[in-house]
This record gives sequence, structure tokens and C-alpha cells, in this order.
Amino acid sequence: MKNTFGSSVSLTIFGESHGTAIGAVLDGLAAGIPVDEDYIASQMSLRKSSGDISTPRMEADSVRIVSGVFNGKTTGTPITFIIENQDTRSRDYGELAYKARPGHADFTAQMKYHGFQDFRGGGHFSGRITAGIVAAGAVAISALRAKGIKIGTHISSCGGVKDRPFMNISEDIDKLSGLPFAVLDDACREKMTAVILEAKAEGDSVGGILETAVYGFPAGVGEPWFDTLEGVLSHALFSIPAVKGVEFGTGFGASELHGSQNNDAFRSVDGNTVTATNNCGGILGGISDGMPIVIRCAVKPTPSIYKEQQTVNMNTGENTTLQIQGRHDPAIVHRARVVADSITALVLCDQLALRYGTDWLVQPYKGVEENVNENNTGASAP
Repeated sequence: MKNTFGSSVSLTIFGESHGTAIGAVLDGLAAGIPVDEDYIASQMSLRKSSGDISTPRMEADSVRIVSGVFNGKTTGTPITFIIENQDTRSRDYGELAYKARPGHADFTAQMKYHGFQDFRGGGHFSGRITAGIVAAGAVAISALRAKGIKIGTHISSCGGVKDRPFMNISEDIDKLSGLPFAVLDDACREKMTAVILEAKAEGDSVGGILETAVYGFPAGVGEPWFDTLEGVLSHALFSIPAVKGVEFGTGFGASELHGSQNNDAFRSVDGNTVTATNNCGGILGGISDGMPIVIRCAVKPTPSIYKEQQTVNMNTGENTTLQIQGRHDPAIVHRARVVADSITALVLCDQLALRYGTDWLVQPYKGVEENVNENNTGASAP
């Protein structure tokens, strides 16, 4: 089982949904990076269940840091985050020891781990495990912001209701910061909530699309082939449970354009090279070009629904039916938003450390233009 990601800055996740605790180990961050436990708590609150549009399972999600931080700053050694599970109800999952839930990893886990896996609440496959990613991601987000790099994600669509796209990316990211339901058009919040509640009333669920933007990221980071910046980001984002598609910039829409429409014209503005449009999503040839990185992730509907479904008894091989019990989300896209922010930040910290060295994140902030133009790339973020 592979639970570690990253080369210079790496993240290891551990735990099961109904085990004693879950958590993460963040290794490779330079010494001297501030760690704000209040900010970690605020980020964790964005992932927690929220009223009728989320699961009734209410975890405190208090994060305990047991290594790697001293006097409020990183020591350069592994940072271990532990989050206790306190609101488990394992009796709801007794039938799932032998009945595979459609849309879940029960069957594939059985094929790989031969019945030794912890099936309660999805075990290690559960979205609950993302809590450790958010705790570690909060440190990474803070470190990047201190260097003038900002990350924000909004719910681009949910159940067919669409939010407005990013416009002024820097201001939009600031608007999203701390929002419990991250939309840019305030009117969409009520509409999306209504769609989620309608699905819940029918014992069903809905999915959505998350759009993430990164502002102030320097040009020249990434590799041209197997470790392209898109490839590494996609690799990490696809690890988020329920993410089934990732695209950058115009993405699949570029296939319907002519080259003259899709190409981003280069322009010089105040001595800095920028592009007039950003169809490439801030990445060319696998390497950042200094424009905002724009990513969209497709999040499938929550597979745990209360409608009766067809399945197979994994012990006997016979066809049967299943009606899931327990406490489940009618939508997870609003909770997954902070996970997308977090895992993006962790990947970018790793990529920056590989490009500039581990101490780059603790060097003095140079301002967005200087930051983006480092190594004479000539590109700047608008």
C-alpha cells in the first residue's frame, strides 16, 4: 500500500475511518517556517460536516502535533499530525463485510487485501483520511502565502448549478478564504444547497466541479516529460476520494478550438512577459509560465446513497441487494474544496523545493513580480 507522496517535501497519511486515530507525517519542510495552530483549526473546520448538506457524523477534528514543531516553528524534522476518531458507529457497517457497496472500493479492496482490510466506514479508503491532508496542507498554504503565492478553490458547479468563473484571481482567492461554502457568486450558495437537499430527500446524492487557482507562482518550475507540473498535480489530486477528472486551463474545451483561438499570445507589460489569455492554465511544456495555474476537478456524487442497489455477496458470489445504512453526505464537493487547496499546496511546496532548494520557503518575501521573475524568466503573474 503506497501512502507517501512527494520527493523533497513528502506527505505520508495513515489511519482508518473507524480506527483509533488518523493523521499525516509531513517531511522535508525547511526549519523556521511558522506553524499557526489556530489557522490549522480554521482549515479543518472547512472540511468538517456542515448541517443538513453533510453527514451527521460530527468529529471534533482537533489536531495534535507531536513532532517537528518547536516554539511555533518547524524544526526541519518530520511533522506528525494526529487526529482522533471520536464519533464512530461501526455497527452500521456489519453487512458490508461481505456485500460490496456500488461506487465504493469494497470490492477492489477485497481483491487486493483478501478480506484483511478494515471495512468499517471504508477503512483506509474513506474520505475521512483527507483530514490529515488538510492539517498538513495548512502549514504548506501558510508557507506559500508568505512567499506571495495564494491558492483558492471554489465550487464551480454542483448538481448542475454553476458558479461564476475566476475573474480577478487574486481578489477572488481572498474572497474565498475562510468561506464555509466556497462560491464566488453569493446567489449560488442557496441554489446549490437546495439541489443538495433535494437529492438528500430522495435518498440520493449529487456531485460537482471544483476550480482551483494559484496566484503568484514563479515561472520555470516543473519538468518537460514524466514529472510535468500538470502530471504531478494530477497524480496528487486524483488521490482525493471521488475525484474522477482533472483538467488545466481550457482543458477538454481546447479540443474544440482552432490553434489561433487556443494559443496564448505573449505580451510585454511593464517589462514583464505575460500572456493575453490563459488557456494553458499557467503551464506550458510541463513547466509553469508565471500566469495563474487554473485546475478543475470533477467530483462524483457520493456513492453512499439510501436507495436500494444491486450488488454481489463477496463470500458466496451470489447476486443480492443492498440498502446502505449509517450517516452519509448527500454531497461532498463543498467539503472536498479545502482538500484540493491543501494537496495543491503540498505539491507546489515539493516542486519549489526541488527547483530552488528546501530553504527557499523561508527566504524573505520578494513581492509577486520579483517572486515570479526569479532566475530571469521574464514572466509575471497578472
